Amino acid sequence: MATSPKRVLIYRLGSLGDTLIALPALHLVARAFPQAERRILTNFPVNVKAPPAAAILENSGLVHGYFRYVVGMRSPRELVSLWWQLLRWRPEVLVYMGSARGVESARRDEKFFRLCGITRLIGVPLTEDMQQNRWEQQIQALEPEGARLTRNLAELGDPRLDDPASWDLRLTSAEHARAKEALASAAGLPVIAVSVGTKVQSKDWGRENWRALLQRIAALYPNHALALCGAPEEADASNFAADGWKQNSSKPVINLCGILTPRESAAVFAQSQIFIGHDSGPMHLAAAVQTPCVAIFAARNKPRVWFPYGKQHRVVYHQTDCWGCGLETCIVQKKKCLTSITVDEVITEVRAILG
Repeated sequence: MATSPKRVLIYRLGSLGDTLIALPALHLVARAFPQAERRILTNFPVNVKAPPAAAILENSGLVHGYFRYVVGMRSPRELVSLWWQLLRWRPEVLVYMGSARGVESARRDEKFFRLCGITRLIGVPLTEDMQQNRWEQQIQALEPEGARLTRNLAELGDPRLDDPASWDLRLTSAEHARAKEALASAAGLPVIAVSVGTKVQSKDWGRENWRALLQRIAALYPNHALALCGAPEEADASNFAADGWKQNSSKPVINLCGILTPRESAAVFAQSQIFIGHDSGPMHLAAAVQTPCVAIFAARNKPRVWFPYGKQHRVVYHQTDCWGCGLETCIVQKKKCLTSITVDEVITEVRAILG
């Protein structure tokens, strides 16, 4: 291009996990357009437990501002208002990081962004190949979602998916200090970080399982402290699970649910030896700071697509006959993919990391 663009619009919807798996794509855009003002078009959170993208990306320098709208809005007035906001800002480039909602949906999005006066569109998934996670023959597994996003942005360069810098949240010294303060009662003990919460019923392993797991872990690792992180609504479930820990350990239990920001929680995970949790936003936070994860997955999504990225993680996933259902609430099959996961299985993966 003759001149570098001054304004780049990034389209990315979703909550904590959706933002975090897009980190390599966001770093790629920052490298490709270092002089541009980069703003992200995202959604208002649809769930009280789902922090907005700004809560993850603030202080990172990856984006400089936000446009927000309500997902699924059909009001002509609201659509015109969004169109006018974007048109007035005059973005020269759109970088599309939308989820796969079908080629027709992508075509509608393309028309809308062109109506906003944007001449260069990158990554709009107008083919089935761009929509789908590819089957990686050499390892007999599906491509991770973060890899699909960056593949669609190939014209911008190498995404460096395996480089920890591509997942860097650029946590500040103040955020690291806040985490250290929050863990002060651990008094230098190694920390096991746990998040028992999840936004949806179909991903919830169950309070009794968590309580039994922490009881066993406390006996196996008597010189560790326990840190529990999550949304304010998860504090009670975390206390219930921690009662299991207290049966076998006198070492500190630190319940940080609702106390820290997502970025401060990431700093806590960075100071922990291991993270144990559901398929959830906190799991992706821990993976972003390169803390080894033991992740307990329902089979509602296809295997590997949403697993924590990196070889240091251990995932427990039972591929039942109903896998890939996408259900948020599972009644008929009674979450058999998840409830069939035993405490013993999870302990095996914890020991694989902690020894």
